[in-house]
Amino acid sequence: MEHVPPPAEELARLDRELAELDARRAQLLTRRAWLLAALRPTVPTAAPGWNPSGWGAPPGTPAQPWGQVPKRPSAPRGAQNVLLTLGGLLLTVAAIAFTLVSWGSMGIGGRSAVLAAVTLGALAAPAVLLRRGLAATAEALAALALVLTLLDVYAVHAVAAPDTDGLGFTALASAVLAALWTAYGLALGKLRLPLPAAVVLAQWPLLFWAWAVGAPAPVVGWALLATAVLDGAIALWGKGAGVRVTACVGGAVMGFSALMVGLALSLTAPGPLGAVAPGVLLLTASAAAVAGAWRAPKGFARTGGAVAGFAAVAAVGGVPAAALPAGWRVLAYLLCGLALTAVVRSRLPGHAARGVLAASGAVVAGALVWALPPLAAVLLGPVTVLSDVWAGTPDGFRSALGSTLPWSELAAAPVVLALVAGLLGAAYRWWPSVVRLAAPLAGPTTADAGPPAAPAAGAPGTDAPGAAGGAAPWPGWSGWTGRPGAGAGGRGRPSAATLRGVVGAGAVALGWGALLLAGALLDVPHALALAGETALVGVLLTLAVRGGGAERGATAMPVTALVASVAGAVSAGLLSLASEGASYAVFGALAALFAGAALRAGAGVPRAVFAVAAVVWGTVITGLAGRSLGLAPHEAAPLMLLVPALTVLLGARLRRNPVALPVELTGVLGALVAVGLAVSDAPFLALVLALCGVLAAGTAVRPERRPVAGYLAATLFVLATWVRLAASEVSFPEAYTLPVTVPALLVGAARRRRDPEASSWTAYGPGLAATLLPSLAVAWTDPDWLRPLLLGTAALVITLLGARHRLQALLLLGGTVLALVGLHELAPYVVQVAGALPRWLPPALAGLLLLVVGATYEQRLRDARRLKDALGRMR
Repeated sequence: MEHVPPPAEELARLDRELAELDARRAQLLTRRAWLLAALRPTVPTAAPGWNPSGWGAPPGTPAQPWGQVPKRPSAPRGAQNVLLTLGGLLLTVAAIAFTLVSWGSMGIGGRSAVLAAVTLGALAAPAVLLRRGLAATAEALAALALVLTLLDVYAVHAVAAPDTDGLGFTALASAVLAALWTAYGLALGKLRLPLPAAVVLAQWPLLFWAWAVGAPAPVVGWALLATAVLDGAIALWGKGAGVRVTACVGGAVMGFSALMVGLALSLTAPGPLGAVAPGVLLLTASAAAVAGAWRAPKGFARTGGAVAGFAAVAAVGGVPAAALPAGWRVLAYLLCGLALTAVVRSRLPGHAARGVLAASGAVVAGALVWALPPLAAVLLGPVTVLSDVWAGTPDGFRSALGSTLPWSELAAAPVVLALVAGLLGAAYRWWPSVVRLAAPLAGPTTADAGPPAAPAAGAPGTDAPGAAGGAAPWPGWSGWTGRPGAGAGGRGRPSAATLRGVVGAGAVALGWGALLLAGALLDVPHALALAGETALVGVLLTLAVRGGGAERGATAMPVTALVASVAGAVSAGLLSLASEGASYAVFGALAALFAGAALRAGAGVPRAVFAVAAVVWGTVITGLAGRSLGLAPHEAAPLMLLVPALTVLLGARLRRNPVALPVELTGVLGALVAVGLAVSDAPFLALVLALCGVLAAGTAVRPERRPVAGYLAATLFVLATWVRLAASEVSFPEAYTLPVTVPALLVGAARRRRDPEASSWTAYGPGLAATLLPSLAVAWTDPDWLRPLLLGTAALVITLLGARHRLQALLLLGGTVLALVGLHELAPYVVQVAGALPRWLPPALAGLLLLVVGATYEQRLRDARRLKDALGRMR
């Protein structure tokens, strides 16, 4: 039971807690005052006796008596560094000027004595300065000493050995200077500049020596590689972060250069024997990268593993590639890249092995990218048929593509796609084994904030006795069994089921592309190519339909099959346009296949896509029928409305099924195509608009479509009437529109009498628009004054009636027509007045108007909102 103290005891407890809070607040305020005093010496301090040692002062900081402000350093360290840097720069400039300009005015003895004395002084001074604690000054003089040693080398070459080869002397000098500065940096360990400078100087001896002796490219590559190996050793065992970073940068540059030399030699080798020497260089680089990755930290280990993988592929693949034709060399490198996956069974450290696997994936991706251009030509090439539909059956598949690719050099493209597709398919089929093989390379997830909780004994993912299957196949995942949502701490990582789906999707896409490319490279007959592409579409549709029931997370494969089926259908349809019979056969088969897939698929996006595609293929068939009948485009437009009519009937059948709306919208697009075809002929356009209005009216019978389809039907009927009147060159449209407007307004009035809440747009909008808008269009081209006067008077009356009875349709339609008629009548006078005014006046008036509106913006905004609310309250 909960004890409730008596009121007196509870009051005493509250008083004690409030007293403690007050005391704590006083301590915090006192501490704040001391901090302000430390930061701003001019600020008066608080009461004396304050000792900050108990408030977290830095270790070793003596207690400051209250009221005493700590002294600030006389000069900031930033200013000191600037002064030292400027001084060192000035001395360096003076030394360079002395060496280059004043050198000739002294004898050999004087020259040597001056340079030797200055260099020795600059080298000795840092040791003395370091003993006195002047580290920054010592660093500045060490930099000066470095420059002086370089000047000494230049002076020695210019005076003592002027006839010596410059490259060879530079190689020897850089080696000597690197050794000297290494010893100097080790002797004065507190200096941070000498050792990185020695690393920079060590980059050049071997390279300049190779250039000096005129060594061939392989020797230059070996020199670069040896330098990179030296840099790697320094990066692993060097002293200080500056030395390691400098060695890493140098090793990366030299190693990349060595790899480029070896790769260039391997690619240009005249035969397999010629590719052996650069292959040995590349293999050595790979071994060096592996050795470095074995001891390097995580990020560097992955980079080293990737470099080792690339070098190994280039070394081993370059030998057989040199013996193969140009179109097949990529296959040799691909096989070597795939062989790198054997690293999962090696004893290589995990991060380095992941780098090797990344190199393998990059090689495979590069081979696939190489195969993409011919595949794109196969898929997009049939677009050229659109310029000459039914021109005749081409001789072969390749001639129907209209591509100028060198097909003989791309013979390996389908083999590359098929090989990768087969491996991905095998991985998809034996996914548990693949995950078990890859388990040693899986590291703990980095997304978790802390160490994972220890699992219970025998739970999946433990090594404890009784654990089913031993260790979890992939940490942070749900395991290869694909349990949905079972990821343990693997935030940000895909599930095993998702990865398996991605692998399967890759197999499907690449296998499909391989078959298409094989047909193009073999140049199969046109009919066989059409039959093959259509059959592939059927297979892909089967995969997409069956994928609808796949395990959760493994949706990549059915989605890929769906996308590939649509793309393949478009390609096959375009390819079939070469002949009339093939067009009907292919598009009919596609419509049947997609309709069947829509019937068999489960509810969701795939089913809607299948149904929409079936409607599209049916629309294309109606267009083909019009061409077969020899109809002009505008004459074939009514025929194009057959499929939209079927979509209206299908929508009425499906009702609120999720597929109904996409199918009906696709039918609307088909109707828009029909309208576009009929635009060139006004009578046919009026007919098509009227037929579209009939379809919209039929759709409006359904309650769920009535709000949109009803307005659309009325608009289409009105448009059809206007187009028909314009086509008949009627100069008095009122004779045809008024007989429609009067009964329409009477019907609207009866509707409003029965239902006072009915919208004025529904009751009076169609009737008024039927006369006002055609009359407005004619009035704008009528030079006489009578029609604008009558139309303006009628619009004024309608506007007043709308305002009087609060009818939105009458107010807006009448007001808009009245404003446009007034603008038409006043336009000539406005033009005359504008021509008579000074040119500066209109911009000035516009600016003044903007200023007024800006100054009263809030009021204008409120007025606009009130107007909007008033219109919204109207019917």
